[in-house]
Formats: sequence, C-alpha cells, structure tokens
Amino acid sequence: MKVLSIQSAVAYGHVGNSAAVFPLQRIGVEVMPVYTVNFSNHTGYGAWRGPLISPDDVREVITGIEERGAFPQIDVVLSGYQGSEGIADVILDAVARIKAANPAAIYACDPVMGNAKSGCFVAPAIPVLLRERVVPAADLITPNQFELGYLTGTEPDTLESTLTSVDLARAMGPRTVLVTSVERPDREEGTLEMLAVDDEGAWIVTTPQLPMKANGSGDVTAALFTAHYRRTGDAAAALARTASSVFDLLTTTLESGERELQLVQSQEAYAHPRMQFEVRQVR
Repeated sequence: MKVLSIQSAVAYGHVGNSAAVFPLQRIGVEVMPVYTVNFSNHTGYGAWRGPLISPDDVREVITGIEERGAFPQIDVVLSGYQGSEGIADVILDAVARIKAANPAAIYACDPVMGNAKSGCFVAPAIPVLLRERVVPAADLITPNQFELGYLTGTEPDTLESTLTSVDLARAMGPRTVLVTSVERPDREEGTLEMLAVDDEGAWIVTTPQLPMKANGSGDVTAALFTAHYRRTGDAAAALARTASSVFDLLTTTLESGERELQLVQSQEAYAHPRMQFEVRQVR
C-alpha cells in the first residue's frame, strides 16, 4: 500500500506527518509525506520556529511526485490539519488527479477543527471550507465528536444522536466515518469510545480514558485506521487494531512522564497490537 500524506511536520515531538508516518511504515505502508509547515515543534507550546509552506510550494512537491509516475500506485491520500484555505485547493486538486490515475484510490480526511474542551482552534474560514468542499470530496473522515457536530449542525452526545449525526455526515459524501473521543453521558465512568460506521454497519469500542492530553494522538489514530481499513475493508477489524495500538501508545507516553508521544518506543503496538478491547456492533 502507498499513501500520500499531506500534513504538517515538526522537528521536535510528533504531530501531523511527524506522528503519522512512522506508525504507517511500521505496519508495512509506503508513505510519501508532503509537508504543509516545517516547524520546530507543535504550536501548543506557545512558541515555535520555522516556515509555513506556501500552497504553491506544496503543489510543486506533489507535481514532482506525479512526474515520477507515482500517481497510479497511490492507494490513499491522507490529510490532516489545514492551516490555510489555499492548502485545501491543493489537496482537492491532488485527490482528483490521483483518482484519475488510479480510480481505486481513496481520500481520507481528518477534519481538524477543535475539540469539546478547547472549542475551535483553526482560522474561522477553515471549518466552513471543510464542511462545504473538503468533506464532500472525501471517502473516509475521522472527526472527533465535537467536529462531527459542527460538520452536521447537530449536538451529538448519546449513541443514537451520534449515529444520526454520522448518517448526516455520510450523506455529505464520505461513506466511512470514524468518530473519535465519543463521550456519552451513560458510558461507564472513566472510559472513552470510538465509533466506526460504513455501509456494512456500525461498531463501537470502549477503552479507559487516560488522564492526559497527547498532541498528535489523533494524527496517529487517523493514519492507522485509514491504513487498516484500506487494507482489509473491515471497519470492525480496523477499529479494534487502531484502538489497541493507540491506547498502548498513550499508556507508554503517560508512564514515561514526557509531554510528547513516545512514538518510537511504542512501535510494537502498531506492528503487533494486543487486541485487548472488544468491538461491539451497534447497528
């Protein structure tokens, strides 16, 4: 499998492509990373250095990949945080060109906007752009529960309302939806859930909720689920493998006492997940 991953990059720590690429490689995926920024560290520190990469320069890199004859071999285009409106145009253009070269290719979009605790943390134009142009072009999306609500104009909280919101999102274009950070009022205390839905059904997995904030964990989640799903076509299996791998990554990070994801130290969790969580079909 070959993935073109258009995301940010940092030298210190792991977010964007700096979080997604290694886990994908560790499960045998060939990744072509294209950077949208090249920062010293993620912006959560409040200070960082390095350049934003202009949409024209991002387009040039993708065109160079096309000129090497790679487009017919690309199975997945993966995108995450979009720092500017211009990047969306570049991504959508790349998706169209790759699908023309390989009609079996899919576009997986992590529609990064914010979360329930922090609210939106992107430029005001980005959520509208994601909702109106980017998500409708995607085959697979991986929003958290907060982002799902924005995309669909709903307030999902219960399992039923979240499933209804997923149906509205799927009606926009993407046939497969992974909802992360699902928090139902009736869930067991101290737990967190993920929900995966496609044409075959809906599945949920419950894991302990760890007392930490881990920048980049969503990027790892989106990458691993996309790769497992594209490889198997089985949403339940992809959900189980992803939940196992990411939970063990987060546990290792928490135990280390470090702020940044212990991405390399957790590599066996990607290649050989323990499969310790039950996936239940809910529809």
